[in-house]
Amino acid sequence: MANTYGKIYLQLVFAVKKRESLIKESIREEIQKYMTGVITNKGCKLYAIYINPDHVHMLVCLHPAISVSTLVRDIKSNVSKFINEKRLTSFHFQWQEGYGVFSYSASHVGAVVNYILNQPEHHKKRDFKAEYMDLLQKFGVEYDEQYLFDWILST
Repeated sequence: MANTYGKIYLQLVFAVKKRESLIKESIREEIQKYMTGVITNKGCKLYAIYINPDHVHMLVCLHPAISVSTLVRDIKSNVSKFINEKRLTSFHFQWQEGYGVFSYSASHVGAVVNYILNQPEHHKKRDFKAEYMDLLQKFGVEYDEQYLFDWILST
């Protein structure tokens, strides 16, 4: 797309179906590398990614020619297919429907990258539900609880 430029920084967050902890540490890096390739092949730039056992955080710079929904759809479908074809989990793998998307200015990129890369430490103090609800509130996102992710009952 000639003469089309932009820097659209987005944090994307989505969860494993039923919030099951299916992404073990032993396969996390392999899945992250594959996910990075999907994002790059869509013309977007990945700044940070961390796949937790039951959810993902990433910071991408979205290419102006692709929509957020198309990018997320392609990431989820390609990565699910990859995980299932390689039998990286003992169960059929799926992502939950929906996702969170939060935009940032260039001045916040460093802080968001650090936040994403420090997910293991962060989740020693707060669970995913509290973290996600805080993001929704921080960004003033109106939502209906019945359409949020399926939460594990112990949270």
